[in-house]
Amino acid sequence: MCATVALTGSLVAACGSDAESTSDADAVSVSDQWVKAARSGMTAAFGTLTNSSDHDIRVVSAHSDAAQTTEMHEVVDNGGGGTTMRRKDGGFVIPADGSLTLTPGGEHFMLMAIPTPITTGRSVAVTMRFADGSTRRFDALARDFDGNQENYAPGHDGGHR
Repeated sequence: MCATVALTGSLVAACGSDAESTSDADAVSVSDQWVKAARSGMTAAFGTLTNSSDHDIRVVSAHSDAAQTTEMHEVVDNGGGGTTMRRKDGGFVIPADGSLTLTPGGEHFMLMAIPTPITTGRSVAVTMRFADGSTRRFDALARDFDGNQENYAPGHDGGHR
């Protein structure tokens, strides 16, 4: 009986450590993802990031082979009645047991210096890196979209340096 109790205790401890070792990537799912079709220059990827964990998860960077550079951007008031797009300092936070929707005119992944056109119907892979070092890849289908032609403020740091 002592052996059974010891074995049961070991199994419970092992299960507990598995739950604690779950990566941020394992807790995040991506839905409704898409990328804006573009002939050249820049484009953006959007979608809903859902966090099934009990803690906030931070996306710290992203990468796509479809662009020379991939940045996380936000759209903010420019103080003159319009908006401007800039890099999002600190990354994106997906709330515990919640979601973050990346949208045109809001937070999004910016694909910059695209070497070849991203045409309607093309699948574009984007890999997100989380604060714990784990990664999650998703594929986004390119589609036409004419809205949200924001001005980009390159090098703008929002006064956070």
